[in-house]
Amino acid sequence: MDEPRSPAAGNGAGAPVFSAAAPAAPGGNAPGGERLPAPRPRRPKRSGKLAQRVVPKDLQPTALREELIELGDAFRAYQRSSEPDLQLLASLHDRKALAFTTWAQVTGDGSLHAEARRAEQAAVTTRLQHEQRAGQAGEGGVARVLTAPTQWEHARAVLAYARDHAPVPGPEGRLLVLLLTLRTARSGSGNLTGQDLNGWPLGDAEQALQELVDTGWLRLPGTVADLLASGSGNPTHITVPSLLPHDDGRGPLGFGKAMRPRLSGWAQKAVGERKLRKKKLPAAARLLALACAAHSSTNGRLGSSGHGLEAETLAGLSAVEATELGMLLEQLSAAEWLTDASMTDTHVTGQLGEGALAFSCPLPAE
Repeated sequence: MDEPRSPAAGNGAGAPVFSAAAPAAPGGNAPGGERLPAPRPRRPKRSGKLAQRVVPKDLQPTALREELIELGDAFRAYQRSSEPDLQLLASLHDRKALAFTTWAQVTGDGSLHAEARRAEQAAVTTRLQHEQRAGQAGEGGVARVLTAPTQWEHARAVLAYARDHAPVPGPEGRLLVLLLTLRTARSGSGNLTGQDLNGWPLGDAEQALQELVDTGWLRLPGTVADLLASGSGNPTHITVPSLLPHDDGRGPLGFGKAMRPRLSGWAQKAVGERKLRKKKLPAAARLLALACAAHSSTNGRLGSSGHGLEAETLAGLSAVEATELGMLLEQLSAAEWLTDASMTDTHVTGQLGEGALAFSCPLPAE
């Protein structure tokens, strides 16, 4: 009697065994001979990080999560690149602003809105940097004394610092504090000569210096008269104790080695500008000239978007009462530092004159 043959023997070596009780294995042959497609392996969800924030793996919509992850990768790739591309960087900041705004909307996390605003600002700043490097220097091809947004921010910071830390009242003392702060900002000390002081627009330099010495804000190795008599061959070493570096080696303003002389040169050139000097404008008008230049738009209008500046802010930076601004604005207009200047009870509007544009420090756009 013949032995029963197995199905495998009848169909050839390696032929599959079909069973109604056991479905064909994935990738094998289904009944009828069709080849079953192998299942696609499930890929783990990508993870990523952007702006020190981990992108949640369950964040919806998926397109937002993928965009955040790709942006994080793109920023890290940019940091590794050897050649800066500021236009590309600005576009990445634009994408980041949009992505974080959407992320905030879908999660209700208000801190993400703040991150979005920072990204918007970074995009504006980066484009300004690109304009400077391309030689465009903002609208109208202005060649500025200070050429980078970081320098503009530091200029505004030092004006505010002088406002908040001047130990004596009045424009003369404020202007001297500003110029000495810029002379000593990095180490808390520096060299000064009588020739320097005579070149600064001070009505009574000796009295202004003595007041600062009497308050302890300024320290001299000798007398004020000695300082005024010193020349380039024997400069006086001055010290401003409040600007001495802290234990971490940084002073209150945190200027870098190259930043301090740039800012000092900007302020001295601005307050000594030819037409201001020719009109013999007082210290208050020159402080106002600096304040206006440091708080203008890219095309020289006062305010970030050309809508003007608060009168109280300008008065504070100029060491005067707001009621005195009208007269000072007239003086700056007569010296062609400002054009089309006008003042309401709360705001000052106007346009920097052609000579003042070189000293402008554009504010970030609103």
